[in-house]
Amino acid sequence: MNAVAVPELAVTVTQLEMTSKPLRTPPPPPLARHLLMRAEPATVSFYRYLYDTVGANWLWTDRREWDDERLADRLSDERTDVYVLYVDGVPAGFGELFQEGADTTDLAYFGLLPDFIGRRLGPFLLWSLIDLAWSRPIRRMTVDTCTLDHPKALAHYQRAGFVPYAQRQVRKPDPRLTGRLPRDTAPHIPLAV
Repeated sequence: MNAVAVPELAVTVTQLEMTSKPLRTPPPPPLARHLLMRAEPATVSFYRYLYDTVGANWLWTDRREWDDERLADRLSDERTDVYVLYVDGVPAGFGELFQEGADTTDLAYFGLLPDFIGRRLGPFLLWSLIDLAWSRPIRRMTVDTCTLDHPKALAHYQRAGFVPYAQRQVRKPDPRLTGRLPRDTAPHIPLAV
């Protein structure tokens, strides 16, 4: 029996780095009551809630493919820090920092829940995560973004001080056609053909 090929999305991935802590004035904090808190460690169910809610609109699927044991191992790894931004007591966004080596921290995931996009929380959260990463004795911070992410993501990272150092083209099965995400997810991204 032959497997049916799933149409793929063409995706451009841009890798960025920062080789010193940026000297800049941070964006103002949100006007609403807010708290940025480290989840110590984040539970699998809470992390999945954050990842799935933030990432669905951008077709994030990597962590959806991990079983609970693999995800629990990552979340309990001392090199992983998950920070959650709360606004008026509600989770508004999150960021995951991963210490790749003695001198490099990767911003593995970063984003806002849909209800909080457009409220100027992104710059505050991103710059807070950058400050947290550079509070360690590192020499480099990295982040990847792609053409499926928010249209302003690349510029947002560059304004924060990241510089592109590599770019690659990848193809990935459209998760809305594999059943990993509902077909009506991310309507702003055309279905692969």
